[in-house]
Amino acid sequence: MVTALTAGMWALCAGARAGEPGESPGRMYTSTERLLPARLAAARADVERHQASRVAMEALPGLIDFRTAIHLHAEDSDHTGGTLPELLADAKRGNVKIVMLSDHYRPPRDFMEGWRGLRDGVLFIPGVEAKGFLLYPDASIMDVMEAPTDELIARATAGSGLIFLSHVEERVEHPTDGLTGMEIYNRHADAKDDGEVFLAIAAMLGDPGTLAALKESVERYHDEFLACQLDYPSLYLGKWDREMQERRLVGVGAIDCHHNQVVVMKKVDDRTVRIGTILDADEDMQALTADMLPGIAEVVKGYEPGAEIARLDLDTYYHSFRTMSTHILAPELTEPAVRATLRAGHAYVSHDWMCDPTGFRFTARGADDVLCVMGDERPYEAGMRLVAEFPAACTIRLLKNGEEAGESEGRKLEHAADGPGAYRVEAWLRVDGEDRPWIYSNPIYLR
Repeated sequence: MVTALTAGMWALCAGARAGEPGESPGRMYTSTERLLPARLAAARADVERHQASRVAMEALPGLIDFRTAIHLHAEDSDHTGGTLPELLADAKRGNVKIVMLSDHYRPPRDFMEGWRGLRDGVLFIPGVEAKGFLLYPDASIMDVMEAPTDELIARATAGSGLIFLSHVEERVEHPTDGLTGMEIYNRHADAKDDGEVFLAIAAMLGDPGTLAALKESVERYHDEFLACQLDYPSLYLGKWDREMQERRLVGVGAIDCHHNQVVVMKKVDDRTVRIGTILDADEDMQALTADMLPGIAEVVKGYEPGAEIARLDLDTYYHSFRTMSTHILAPELTEPAVRATLRAGHAYVSHDWMCDPTGFRFTARGADDVLCVMGDERPYEAGMRLVAEFPAACTIRLLKNGEEAGESEGRKLEHAADGPGAYRVEAWLRVDGEDRPWIYSNPIYLR
């Protein structure tokens, strides 16, 4: 039975109307509205519809589509809750073939001494998040980690090394000279923008009716729940589109998962609970009383002081992988092949939870019939054709230097290039009445 109080909790969850700067063009609901049980169920129904309509696509000759996790943490800080064995198990479960670690910088420990190579069919590549970058050198660079930025970039990219600008929302004007690429989406940026989601979750924990519904929502609709904050990364993409007009710049997706969003609620006394995460000491958790949320008095009944009443494991590695992936098109699952492929930009970024994107391709051909794939660069010539193909029907946007150059509905877009430029495509899927971004390709550069 939905009581007046329970209805009030869901009203708090619904929050303010959408309309904040930088959100997806097709967005209808706030992040907290997306958490309503009816919204989660409707989103799941559309996800299942898209997946059921999906057709298998053959990979381009000589290439394999490897699902990749970039920018994630395990056993590397006091605010990281996950472990490397747990990460490996979830990668195997989620068919993630490549994990590019981004340890927090912890001198004198050398991050290149972390997991490296194949483990149970998953390729691990060590790296570090430091100085505003994701760095993946091919050998230790600890001697230059405190050196001037130019020297650090030069050493990080020597040989087969890679470096990506990270957390772009904090450094929009940062130059990209000498970089391999940049994050074009970061999950953490959306989480920071939507603090009201965590307030809504705390409020729902404090009432018996919404607590039960909250647990059921996470259990039944984990993907949709975790994706409630996902938005169109207009700030990231705007910078990328501007920079690509001057230089090649590979776009990657940042999961930025620490598996630390495991929310727990513990009883203090018959009128008080504490809410925090698995990383918080009891005294550091937020105290909520029955004076603030009357339902707490009912929630704590039958529990001893100090007992855990609820636990919501929100950002598992498995579900975080499904929320955001980078797909690398490489000839084989080896570190040299992956490094070379990523440097070349043969990759795309995807929100896999909506539909498996495996097989997506974006190519170009000229009069010489030479095939170009994402990341390739060649001189522009009249008559060149751009082709994007998808495993499921979607809304397809072709962009040239960040400006829309064509749009199509279905599984394929064909377009005649109308001059030099950096051409990329986006795919959008309709989920619960909203157009949500699904795939971002790397560009084909026609100079």
